[in-house]
Amino acid sequence: MKTPVWVYDTDNNSIAFANEAGCAIWKAENEAELKARNLADGMSLTVAKRLRQYQADFHESDAEFSEFWTIYPNGEPVTVKIQYTGYVLPDGRMAMMCEVTGEREEEPETLRSTEALLHTDVMITLYSIEGAPLYMNPAARNALPANVSGFGDLFCQFEDFLHMQADWEARGASQRVARMSTSFGTKWFNLSVKRCLDAATGDSALLVTAVDVSELKTARDKARYLASRDQLTGCYNRSFMQLEQEKISANSEANGASHALLFLDVDRFKLVNDSFGHEVGDKILQTFALRMQTQIRQTDILARMGGDEFVVLIKDMKDQNSLHDTLDAIRSELLRPVDCGSIQLNVTASIGVAMFDSGAEGNWSETMKQADIALYHSKRSGRNRYTIFGKELGAEVLERSWLEVEIKKAIEKKTFTLHFQPRLDIKKGKVLSAETLLRWDHAERGFIPPDQFIPVCEEMGVIDELGAFVLKRACRQLGVWHRQGFDIDLSVNVSPKQFEDPDFVSLFENMAAEIDFPTSRLELEITETSLFGDDAEVSEKVRRINELGFRLALDDFGTGYSNLVHISRFPLKCIKMDKSFVQKLPMTGPLLKLILALANQIGATTVAEGVETHEQLNWLMSQGCDQVQGFLFSEAVSGDELANRCIEIERSLRKVA
Repeated sequence: MKTPVWVYDTDNNSIAFANEAGCAIWKAENEAELKARNLADGMSLTVAKRLRQYQADFHESDAEFSEFWTIYPNGEPVTVKIQYTGYVLPDGRMAMMCEVTGEREEEPETLRSTEALLHTDVMITLYSIEGAPLYMNPAARNALPANVSGFGDLFCQFEDFLHMQADWEARGASQRVARMSTSFGTKWFNLSVKRCLDAATGDSALLVTAVDVSELKTARDKARYLASRDQLTGCYNRSFMQLEQEKISANSEANGASHALLFLDVDRFKLVNDSFGHEVGDKILQTFALRMQTQIRQTDILARMGGDEFVVLIKDMKDQNSLHDTLDAIRSELLRPVDCGSIQLNVTASIGVAMFDSGAEGNWSETMKQADIALYHSKRSGRNRYTIFGKELGAEVLERSWLEVEIKKAIEKKTFTLHFQPRLDIKKGKVLSAETLLRWDHAERGFIPPDQFIPVCEEMGVIDELGAFVLKRACRQLGVWHRQGFDIDLSVNVSPKQFEDPDFVSLFENMAAEIDFPTSRLELEITETSLFGDDAEVSEKVRRINELGFRLALDDFGTGYSNLVHISRFPLKCIKMDKSFVQKLPMTGPLLKLILALANQIGATTVAEGVETHEQLNWLMSQGCDQVQGFLFSEAVSGDELANRCIEIERSLRKVA
């Protein structure tokens, strides 16, 4: 055969057989010399992949292919038309018979290929290995700067070019999304680079395809931003913070680097929301986020976890002094008044801090728990401060865990008890009422003060369940006293959540329907927070409770943001002044005088809580306060003791008189 023919061993990248004409076109002296050549040298990944695809097609069917190919005998390009068919080698492997059928001519496929290159929006460029452009299709010529001298000059970040260069030198190909300079400004491209040979010279070259993905990149970046950001404040969100902590935990190269995790809560945020509305609450959160961001470094992370909870991750702390400096700066910045349009509010925050190291043993949840314990300590210590978790709080963690378990047991087994603190009329010298107070006498620990377990109940979310228990037991006790002939009023605390319950009024309707239940003897103590919301709905609820014969008292007045102008809209029979004001007499005298005067204007009985000294009592009597309660007269006692204690108090008052 005078037609050049050879058999290509796809698996070994070599020629298994060639006739004399085949050796001649490959410029080989003989068949043995041609068979010894390694044709993989200089072969591009694209060509190798295509030859393997041919092999797979020959296995599946009796396929035949006819294409123009450029071969490189001794590095010199020769373009010929080749007929490809499958050929089974003696060892059973599939090879490929190649038969040259003619010189290059303009085939329809070639015309279509040229047309596609002309019209595609994909930029296709061939660069010399040194970097100069050898060929540009129209899309590339239109988009690339006219004076481009090399592929690397187009990259906005030269590091992207270096990464791709390392890839194609190591693997023969590279792919990356990078920002590049064009005639229309900077744009994002999905770049694909493959090493190949220049069909005109046989020299090494780079085939670059570039697809403009600027719109897609912008859309994805926006979606990524929205997925990782809090929409109200612009801070990072909980999901992003979780991913960030996973990176730090997995970063073994940064072992030993110390970081700080800050938990921050806005103090009394719910009261602010209820008093001034959610728009003001949102303004406070946005302001706090902006102010905190100015006090941390760009490498640190600020996230809003939800509600009024923020987390700050301070990376690579130098020492404890720098941590204290950062905490003091944040706290000082947050202490500035917040401008909420027509009003300015002084709002504070409590912070809990936990330290941890990169790559150290332990887990993120433990660090978060430590920060949470430190935050709880800050709140319990009076708010508006920060606490760093340390060994001294370790025991508190165990104590807190124990307390939570025991509270659940106590609620389940109903081992909480009720005690009652007498409330007396100053002018009459007579005990008229008693306040219901929750007590816990633990089987092992004994008496546990309310200020130790009540805040934990609130954080556990069981305070309303506990409140329902107290209300039910108190009403039962009032019924017992009534049947025994012990006539005394009884007040019971009602939480805002209980008051908001749609079935709240129904509970008292059922109670009032019971035979001989002394409805006029039961007083419900609600806080200022309960009176905020839908005025019409709250007014109707208050009206209905009064209509059933029950009375409402406003508890802890003066600790919130409300005023008597708002409160006067509701038929409240009693206002109780918070014990914190009474215990700071005479310093708080002007404020208490104002409360007493305003209460008198709306015809409400005034009660002073926490009276512990004769000086406090004398001041209150001189200002016309109606009723008092406190340790000066009696601590809270059990239901069985209350009647005798009332007799003792009245007897002692008569002696003094």
